[in-house]
Amino acid sequence: MVKGANVGLTALSENVGSVVVGLGWSSATGEGDADVSVLLLDGDGKVRSDDDFCFYNNPVAGGGSVQLLGKTPTADGSEDRISFDLDAVPQEVDKVVVAASRYGGSRFGELHDLRLTLADGAGDSLVRFAVEEADEVSAVIFGELYRRSGEWKFRAVGQGYASGLAGLATDYGVDIDDDAAEETPEPDQAQEQEPGQEPAEAEAPPRPDAPVTRVPAQATGARADDAPTAPAPAPVAEPKPARRPRTAKKKVTLPRTVRKSLADNESWRSARLFPVSALKSDRERETRATSVVLAVMAQVPEFGRRLTAGFGAPAGRMETYTEVTLPHGESPRRPDGVVRVERAGKLWTALVETKTNGNALKPDQVQAYMDIAARRGYEAVITLSNDVALEGSPLVDVRIDGRRKHKVALWHLSWAEVVHQAQMLIRHEGVGNAVHAWLLQELLHYLQHENSGCHGFQNMGAAWVPVRRGIDDETLCQGDARALEVIENWERLVRQVCLRLGGELGQKVLPVQRTRRGFDPRARRTELADHLCEQGRLNAEIRIEGTPGVLSITADLRTGKLRTSIEIPSAEPGYPLSRVKRLIRRLAEAPADLHIETLVDGEGTGPRGTLERLRPEPADIVPKDGAQITGFRLSLFKGMGNGRGSAETGFIRSVDEAVDRFHAQVVAQVEAPARRSRSEEAAG
Repeated sequence: MVKGANVGLTALSENVGSVVVGLGWSSATGEGDADVSVLLLDGDGKVRSDDDFCFYNNPVAGGGSVQLLGKTPTADGSEDRISFDLDAVPQEVDKVVVAASRYGGSRFGELHDLRLTLADGAGDSLVRFAVEEADEVSAVIFGELYRRSGEWKFRAVGQGYASGLAGLATDYGVDIDDDAAEETPEPDQAQEQEPGQEPAEAEAPPRPDAPVTRVPAQATGARADDAPTAPAPAPVAEPKPARRPRTAKKKVTLPRTVRKSLADNESWRSARLFPVSALKSDRERETRATSVVLAVMAQVPEFGRRLTAGFGAPAGRMETYTEVTLPHGESPRRPDGVVRVERAGKLWTALVETKTNGNALKPDQVQAYMDIAARRGYEAVITLSNDVALEGSPLVDVRIDGRRKHKVALWHLSWAEVVHQAQMLIRHEGVGNAVHAWLLQELLHYLQHENSGCHGFQNMGAAWVPVRRGIDDETLCQGDARALEVIENWERLVRQVCLRLGGELGQKVLPVQRTRRGFDPRARRTELADHLCEQGRLNAEIRIEGTPGVLSITADLRTGKLRTSIEIPSAEPGYPLSRVKRLIRRLAEAPADLHIETLVDGEGTGPRGTLERLRPEPADIVPKDGAQITGFRLSLFKGMGNGRGSAETGFIRSVDEAVDRFHAQVVAQVEAPARRSRSEEAAG
């Protein structure tokens, strides 16, 4: 599209009830960034309240109809995505403005390839608009979604604001405070650090130099009637309980806030222990990744032990090596690495073979390393790649010489598991000192960089597209080997989702396998493949520690929809309507399109409805026949990506986004028991 052009969304696709807008850019350094904001405007062209200003400190607006999905790294920049549930946008909103701003004196002229893309609910790209002539401005309106005659349309705007986010927001009626104070850590956020040690890099805090809105108390999680109208009296000091004696040194985790950068501007790139800018080939990526991981394993005992304990390695002094030449017939072999652990004078040794990007392990290479390890008395061969091993389905078939007395174990480690273990240590469990925490943070930054090639499972395989086509035209038959391949890759994806979510939450997240103990996993996958051919759906369940139910994921390949859901038991006392109201209050910040279904005793199902409809009328999901309520099923639906990989329109990315959204906006709200309202407390 060109600047000023507009188009009706229904003319582009039939699936525009929900759309995803992406704002992207690039820079010469690969570090340039901007913050996305969305404004919901009424018929007068103003926000109804500050709640209609959606930005990094208020990522959900319009009753959940607008949600910032966060940044995605690209080859040389980043892209921000925003989800719009157009069917759920409040009727009072006539226009939605999509903008971005820079901070710290930066201008959009320092970024390149400014663009807006719009995709429909199925992930198909509908609109692309390139923004030009934004050199000297620090805020830009990329585009607008607006209503005309009951239809949503899009207009390409490309208007710049030299006054930045504050000027843009003020023009639309947002109350801006330019003098926001820097945030300081809460008392329970302070982390112990060694003298002179700078805090390690952590998640980016709210911009101290960017304007913030004076958000009402409801938007910050406080009750509106708790807002102070006069200075509160000083609290009476209570005697502090005696501290327990310290019996061990406190573990160090990354601080949740970081100090303000000393750089002149954001184009200054922080010096990195493990740079990625010079990586150009797969061989370079494999060599660098192996060296980085093995070096950190040797220097951070907790991390090295975490990765090798499951392989039978003892706890002891660890040394690691790369590019070691070992004799093997007429042509010596050079495994990517060697791990050696000493304990009580005995050595445990493992050879390491590494692959990055989508490169597969080579059976002949692994077989050669198994033979070398057997002859030299080594204990294990460890393969490390983006693939995920499954029980009963080895990634590489190797031949074991039964005549040899010395047995060599073959183990596989995915890059996703390496990232998971690093996250668990530096974010949640802690390591011995601040230097170790910093080393793990540098490792994590390297592995998660676009150029590292260590991004985990990212491809549903060659069978993905044929199987989807076979389901669409009803030609996929039971027993088709391609369906079994899809089931295996689906299981790999679910296992990786568990690793990623567990690392972020610091909790155990595990897939649920509803089969009897001892059942052959290959037979189970064959059975699931037959169900896929018959029903056209992929199903999975994951259990999150501390969550009242099991999170279910269903990918319906016939309809192209992803469903995430959880069943919440209802054992609380009280009348049915009171129990329903308590649930609705717990879901105050949940998306408006959340589906709620009442579960009842017996084989029948109870009434259901969306949260938007039930908020004013919670009695609609109380069973009219007096059936006993046993719980509630909460569900969200999302369009499913078409591609087999993790690209913008890929299936893997759509699963990740669906799980993240459901956990953050639904599961996290029902984990803790609902707070009683003041009227309930007064009633006793």
